[in-house]
Amino acid sequence: MLTTAINHGVIVDVLTKTRHQRNIGIQEGKIVQISDRPLEAESVIDANGLTVSPGFIDVHSHVDGDNYAGILSVCQGITTTVGGNCGCSPVDLNAFFREQEEIGFPIHQAMLIGHQTSLRERAGAVDRYRPATKEQVEKMGILAEKALQDGACGVSFGLDYVPGSSLDEVMELARICERYGRICPVHTRLLTDKDMYSLYELFQVARETKVDILISHFVYQYCNGLVQEGLRMVEKVRREGLRIQMDSGMYTNWTTYFDTATFDLANIQNNHWHWEQMVVATGKYKGQIMSEELYHHMKKEYPKEAIIFFEGEEQEVYDCLVKPYVMPSTDIGAYAKGEGHPQIAGTFPKYLKEMVRERKLLSLEEAVYKATWMPAQVFGFAQKGEISVGKDADLTLFDAEKICDKADYPHRGAPDARPEGIPYVFVDGVLTVKNGEYTGACSGKIIKK
Repeated sequence: MLTTAINHGVIVDVLTKTRHQRNIGIQEGKIVQISDRPLEAESVIDANGLTVSPGFIDVHSHVDGDNYAGILSVCQGITTTVGGNCGCSPVDLNAFFREQEEIGFPIHQAMLIGHQTSLRERAGAVDRYRPATKEQVEKMGILAEKALQDGACGVSFGLDYVPGSSLDEVMELARICERYGRICPVHTRLLTDKDMYSLYELFQVARETKVDILISHFVYQYCNGLVQEGLRMVEKVRREGLRIQMDSGMYTNWTTYFDTATFDLANIQNNHWHWEQMVVATGKYKGQIMSEELYHHMKKEYPKEAIIFFEGEEQEVYDCLVKPYVMPSTDIGAYAKGEGHPQIAGTFPKYLKEMVRERKLLSLEEAVYKATWMPAQVFGFAQKGEISVGKDADLTLFDAEKICDKADYPHRGAPDARPEGIPYVFVDGVLTVKNGEYTGACSGKIIKK
């Protein structure tokens, strides 16, 4: 007998971008049957009135083994996450993989090796304002190859965080990625928030190395009125044959840690930012709006906290995510309960609510395609991203008329408030969300390339 049957649901076929009422049979973590007739099983879910989607794939996260981030992810329908982004990853991926496989995790995890923390610093290039030496670049290349051989799905860059990084560093690591058929997600280098050199730099890397590049959280990078110009630039080089795609979230207001180069005083002054654009996301001063006095106090006493920066126009989110080469992503990180940015709990429900139901910018089928099949193809996850016999039983069941986000910024509400309208999520065939609540299941697996 089947382990689980999901009956009477409306399945999204991402290959044809159509919907059909079908019944799904699950056994041993796989989809083993798709039927016109209701199925019998040890456990039966009545999905009447629900859309049955492949589990969402979050291509840009910083979950990296944090259990609460994994729970927040799965409660918004994410069954697979790509970690190690923005140049920041565990130093020893092999050890990370072993640990996660031993203890289990709420969702599947693929990992990138990070240029900044795992390669640059281990090679001895610890000054973020100075380029690496030739010898250090060579050492980074050796370390990158080892990580790719161990199963990393690519090399990530956070050039904004290590502004002294040379183009030679990026080129060398990109060439290695291309040789292994892996991808380079890049948090672009922004000398100022009016700077477009950061894109030209990526275009040069793509031309010379032929590597696939994924521009990280595009709206966050260019939301100061540059999104349309940036999209035009990317589309021009895509027509020329450069393999460049991007991901982006549902917010213009972004967050990062206080001790990064982003919040150095010189960068704040160069960009003419104002204190009231910053809200503390974590720690003792969570929810407080920044002031000059608080800034200097926190730089000295609380440099590890996260700060949310408010800028941009909401329309830029929609302008970006409507593009066929853009995938939704969360940028979720590890936060304590009640802390952080609403992206950690609200991104994918907000995406479906606004892009499909409210604004009708995407059909439901197209929106699901961009959140499932498309990222599975970009990262080469052959068993994920579609509902068909033989594929992994990673499934998200949601009510298309009710799905919505509830998370808010820490000075207004709860950043980790759970969404509504996602009653069931299966990870590897195991019911991981039931009636909108996490069940405690840890059936997620490590995905190695």
